[in-house]
Amino acid sequence: MKQLDIHLMHPVEQINIIIGRIYRSGMTTTSGGNISIRDDNGDIWITPSGVDKGNLTTKDIMCVKKDGSVVGLHKPSSEYPFHRAIYESRPDITAIIHAHPPALVAFSIAGTVPDTKIVPQAHNVCGDIGFAPYGTPGSEDLGKKIAGVFQDKRFRAVIMENHGVVLGGTDMMDAYQRFETLEFCCRTIVNAGKLGKVKYLSDEQVASYVNHIPRNISHFMDVEYPSDERALRTEMVNIIRRSCDQGLMISTYGTVSVRWRNDDFLITPRDVARWDILPSDIVQIKNGMAEAGKIPSRSVALHQRIYQLNPHINSIICTQPINLMAHAVSGSKFDVRTIPESWIFLQDVPSIPFGLIYNEIDGVAKMFRENRVILVENDSVFVTGDKLLNTFDYLEVAEFSANSLVMASAIGPLKPIGDKEIDDLRIAFNVG
Repeated sequence: MKQLDIHLMHPVEQINIIIGRIYRSGMTTTSGGNISIRDDNGDIWITPSGVDKGNLTTKDIMCVKKDGSVVGLHKPSSEYPFHRAIYESRPDITAIIHAHPPALVAFSIAGTVPDTKIVPQAHNVCGDIGFAPYGTPGSEDLGKKIAGVFQDKRFRAVIMENHGVVLGGTDMMDAYQRFETLEFCCRTIVNAGKLGKVKYLSDEQVASYVNHIPRNISHFMDVEYPSDERALRTEMVNIIRRSCDQGLMISTYGTVSVRWRNDDFLITPRDVARWDILPSDIVQIKNGMAEAGKIPSRSVALHQRIYQLNPHINSIICTQPINLMAHAVSGSKFDVRTIPESWIFLQDVPSIPFGLIYNEIDGVAKMFRENRVILVENDSVFVTGDKLLNTFDYLEVAEFSANSLVMASAIGPLKPIGDKEIDDLRIAFNVG
């Protein structure tokens, strides 16, 4: 079953799931952050004040009725005044998240609004970002300041000066995805800044992302689900959720595909939260057509050509881990000649310009004859392999290596393994 069902789950269940996810992801502390939902009755369901965020249950969630009366075991969050003020100023918002994730706090204390145009879909998810001046936590003054910014309907995310961030959504999933994507952007910008100068996309490049989403895919009706196909669906879901849990994927982005028979394959769907994907959501691609009633990920055409031109490849992961993306948005070389394992698993990783994966599909697909991993500037990383678990392992190694390079940038110049040592590795491990 889905972890979050915004249509059938009670607000207390939704709040409990999301606050737990935020806490486990390291985006809030035991005492920090608060989230709420306004239901159709006008009642506001909100996290309690002074209760451990790591151990909340549905029984702990408070309700402030439309008439102002309070129902529950505790006191409502001390920040309830600004939740109420936002709802009063924005009828289109029914869910709010406030927290103090490290990278967003860094922007709040620097008094800077992040530019989310580092990858194409981020700006579409986050929209324009507002900035609210400082106010005393829990005060009516703070509520007025934040609500004042939210009155501009361009904003569903507002940086709070020297405080953190508050985000609204049409529902809890919408709010959470905006929150998670915005923190991803901020972490990527911070890490990219350690490596070099951050390169942002233009409005035209962001628009081109939308224009390149496939819209006229043919579908087939006679879908069969033999046992080997069903086993692949389960394996894919397990790897996708594992990727989300380990910070290798966020809810709004990440594509996994696995070759099934000949050049037919299975691929993740579009517009389904990655950590909430079910086996039934996976899309079967047969003879270039998609399973009826489902929409495959935007890079489906490239995945198909990779399989057609590379018989040795049986699985592909395309995603945006923070440290790999720090290299992708800074133009800094992702040098895997750091430790022997990194080079043995990945070998040298080329970087290709933004947009090439849409405009030169055959050329990019052919690159995987010689390369296991390719970094796409301001877009993503593509990792290929035989078994899906092996491909996931390569992804882990790549992100660990990228993380080490970001850390090393604060210590001193990189001293990579030399050519002679690389030749020794080629011979010893029969690679390259």
